[in-house]
This record gives sequence, C-alpha cells and structure tokens, in this order.
Amino acid sequence: MSAGLDRAHVRRAFGRAADHYAEHDALQEEVALRLRERLDAYPGFAPARVLDVGSGPGDASRALHARCGDAEFVALDLALPMLRRIGDGAITRVCGDAEALPFADGAFDLVHSSLCLQWCNDPGLAIAEFHRVLRPGGLLLFSTFGPDTLKELRAAFAEVDGAPHVSRFVDMHDIGDALLATGFRDPVLERDDFTLTYTDAPALMRDLRGIGATNADAQRRRTLTGRARLDAVARAYEAFRRDGVLPATYEVIYAAARAPEPGQPRRHGGFDIAGFPVDRLRGSRRR
Repeated sequence: MSAGLDRAHVRRAFGRAADHYAEHDALQEEVALRLRERLDAYPGFAPARVLDVGSGPGDASRALHARCGDAEFVALDLALPMLRRIGDGAITRVCGDAEALPFADGAFDLVHSSLCLQWCNDPGLAIAEFHRVLRPGGLLLFSTFGPDTLKELRAAFAEVDGAPHVSRFVDMHDIGDALLATGFRDPVLERDDFTLTYTDAPALMRDLRGIGATNADAQRRRTLTGRARLDAVARAYEAFRRDGVLPATYEVIYAAARAPEPGQPRRHGGFDIAGFPVDRLRGSRRR
C-alpha cells in the first residue's frame, strides 16, 4: 500500500501544466459537464455561495458560475498558476488545500469538486472538510477516479519494476460509506467508464504530463525514468492493443449528497469519531 502522495510534487506538476492544460483535458471537461448535469436532480436549488475545489484553470468553474447565476463564487486550487488562468473577475480565487479549507464552518450552499479528490493524501479528510464548510441542507457534488483507472498502464509498469508509478484510487463503495460516516444525507453515487485510445504508450504519457497527472507517490523512484525502462513499459503495454489502438481505461465516480438539516447531527473530526477507519480510504478496493 502506498505511503501517500507527495503534495509538493502535486503542486509543482499542476503548476507546470497550467499553460497547456486545455490541450489535453478533453476527458476532464466531459466529466465536469456530466457532474454539472447532476444539478438537474435538484430543481429549485439556487445556491447563494458556491465553492469549486480543485478548479484547475477554471473552464469548469466558469461554466458552473454561469449556471448558478448571481451566486458568490469561489475557486480554490492547490497550484497558483492554475488560478491565474481563470481571469474572471467575478470569481474569487483562493490558493489552498482541499484537506484544510480556509473557510468558516457552514460558509457555502454548494461545494463542487471535479476530479480533485484523487490528488488528496487523505480523501477522508477532504470529505470531512467539504462537510464542514457546507451550510445545513447544502449540497455536495464531486467526481473522482475509481480503481480501474489506468489499469493498463499500471499493469505495463508492473511488468518492468515493482515501484509505484500509477496512483491507487478509492472504491465507490468506500466513498459512499465515507459520506454516511461523515454525516451526509441521501448520498447518490454513479459511475461511468471511459476508454480513451492512443497510437502508442508515449502518447498517453504525454497527455498525462500535459494535465499535470505525473507520478506523485511518496515512494516513487526519485531518479529519472530511463529510456530503456520507458521502452520496456511501451512494449508491455502492447499486450492491450486492440483494433490498431491502445486503450486507456478511466473509471469515474460521481457523488451527490446533502449536509444535515438543522437539528440533525453533524459529525466533526473525521472518520475516527464516526467509527470509520481512515486507512480504508487510502487506495482500498472492496472485494
């Protein structure tokens, strides 16, 4: 099991990717669109204050802001260069960490986060923070990657060495358990499976680097990955070639839940208090 993520590495990687992120983010844009569409399930919901956690360069933030009308809108990201790309004066930009949100309890009516949770060292803590900053009755919407994501690339690297190269992702059932354990009400979880295709493995790796999705495992190899090793990974990936292309699987999980109404219990302090072991959220998968 991984010892966690190197958050400084995550910040640097996404900062470097800010200027060319839009050239590689087709999947991220599609997932953000499908997440926004889940607001249709809450007719009449009109948030006055919205927080977008892990906003990136802001395309999804701007689209969500337009949908939410006159709502006060805050975009938060770990990487300052990403926030500088937003360029919308109506959106307040905050450089901060999803695991330690710099906002007061109950500050927002809607917390939205698309494909950010998998970059948190402790996803359970981030979910607890989402809960803390939501007002009673507020709405949480987020998406994240599930365990089948990049399974082909993980298998190809495993043929070459035993070091971690691809992140481990949280299982949908564990996310649902975490929402309930934190005190959220009426959680709804759904999943999509996407298959992107590439001419070769280096093309996939260029896409991943282009959005900042580099290897941030704290136990990763700290030396440069040599050409011989990358060539070996590319050869191992060829076992997955079908119809002339290489597939890259992405399992996407969508979650929606309500914060408790006034008078209902609100839990604080994470999963230990709720009797939910935090370690289950670190790369686990229910069998």
